[in-house]
Amino acid sequence: MATLKGTKRVVVKIGSALLVSAEDGRLRKDWLSTLAEDVAALKSAGTDVLIVSSGSIALGRRVLNLGYGPLALEQSQAAASVGQIRLARAYEEVLAPHGITTGQILVTLEDSSNRRRYLNSRATMETLLSLGVVPIVNENDTVATDEIRFGDNDRLAAQVAVTVGADTLVLLSDVDGFYTANPQMDKTAERLDFIQDITPEIEQMAGDAGTGMAKGGMKTKVMAAKTATTSGCAMVISKGSVMHPLAVIDAGAPVTWFAPQLDPQTARKRWIASIKPMGEIWVDVGAVTALQKGKSLLPAGVVKIKGQFLRGDAVVIRAPDDREIGRGLSGYSASEAKAIKGLKSGEIESVLGYTGRAALIHRNDMAD
Repeated sequence: MATLKGTKRVVVKIGSALLVSAEDGRLRKDWLSTLAEDVAALKSAGTDVLIVSSGSIALGRRVLNLGYGPLALEQSQAAASVGQIRLARAYEEVLAPHGITTGQILVTLEDSSNRRRYLNSRATMETLLSLGVVPIVNENDTVATDEIRFGDNDRLAAQVAVTVGADTLVLLSDVDGFYTANPQMDKTAERLDFIQDITPEIEQMAGDAGTGMAKGGMKTKVMAAKTATTSGCAMVISKGSVMHPLAVIDAGAPVTWFAPQLDPQTARKRWIASIKPMGEIWVDVGAVTALQKGKSLLPAGVVKIKGQFLRGDAVVIRAPDDREIGRGLSGYSASEAKAIKGLKSGEIESVLGYTGRAALIHRNDMAD
């Protein structure tokens, strides 16, 4: 039986239907408190935790007396604006007693499709995690329109898991796993405990029906699983309405696990190696030795730069004899890299006018 024990980094997706009562639109505080206890237990065991949470519109519409049923785009955005404050405060209040600091990250689809914004989001999340913070991620519904929406938080959660290199994605759902058919309509439907590969047959089994306040159905969860597992992240679908929704997974509750196709690090390296390089960077012998030991590439070790590239573009790393020794995503544009090549990290600010990043190419953004 797969468990969350030993997980290095987990992303937990929470839908509106779990967080907000369908009866009166109020926050389910008792349930949220038990989730916080589970998060604290994972943190104590050394696991990084990120939460992708819906709920801002559901909370905001009650405050604004917008009732139930479909909302106009402007009403949804207004409800999200009011609800985001309450959503962030709710997580802060339940996690603070455990000594856990929270941070809010609001994203749109453009933040993952635009490479520079993707890198900025990733750097922010990595920094928060390194400081022991539990980031609360939500789609920025105050400005998002259909053209720039993820559309549902299953898709968003999978993208966040890929962005931060998580090894486990937990989708807390209104059902206790993936079934061969919709169990509410077909009494012969059977839950699958483990799915090794997402075959066309598995995709055909996924239905579209979601709960009243949720946007995503099982089909979106399978799409999320494809994104996550191909990037080396295991995924589990579990019934989230129970108290201690994370602890029950390890206690043997009925769930469905999707197997990762690779480990996250290998998957990321393959992705970086597959990107068309936009430039080349030559390094000295000392940098070659450092890179072979698993270090990041610092500006001090760079001797020549060729090509026109922007921050986040892929570049080839070459040894003094022109051998390709790796590829990576540049932390600076070509013009910036040329300006700081050969400099120590402490000298970057005096040249560029801002502190910048210490590494020209971080080890996590490099493929050998």
